[in-house]
Amino acid sequence: MANIKTYNHDLWDHGISQGYSVNGTIYISGQFSHDTEGAFVGEGDIEAQARQTLENLDRVLAGFGVTKSNLAYVELYLTNPQEHSEPVIQMFKEYVGQHRPAGSLIGVTYLAFPEQLIEVSAVAHTD
Repeated sequence: MANIKTYNHDLWDHGISQGYSVNGTIYISGQFSHDTEGAFVGEGDIEAQARQTLENLDRVLAGFGVTKSNLAYVELYLTNPQEHSEPVIQMFKEYVGQHRPAGSLIGVTYLAFPEQLIEVSAVAHTD
C-alpha cells in the first residue's frame, strides 16, 4: 500500500498540492517569490525573488519533516537566464552548501505572473 502525504500552504487553490510525497519521494510544485500571506515579493529584483523562492522551498520541505539536504533534483526556471543565471547559481550554491543534488537551469520566455523572474521545482526524499 502506498504511503501518501501532501503539503499545502492554503493561500490559493490551483488544483495542485505544494508538495506530494509517495513512499518516501517528495515531489515539490513550482515555488516562486511570495510571502506567507501570498503577496508577491521582489518585483524587478532577481536576488530578492530567488531568496524568497528558496525560503518557500524550505517551507515545503519542512512540511514533510526534511531539509534541503534531502533534495535529490532541482529545476530552476529563469525568464532571463543570460542576465540572471550567475547570481542565481551563486545563491543556490550557498543555499545547498556542500550538498549537490542533480538539477537543471531552464530559460523560459515567461512564468505564471508578469513580475515573476524565477520558479523552482524539486524532488526530495524522506530517507
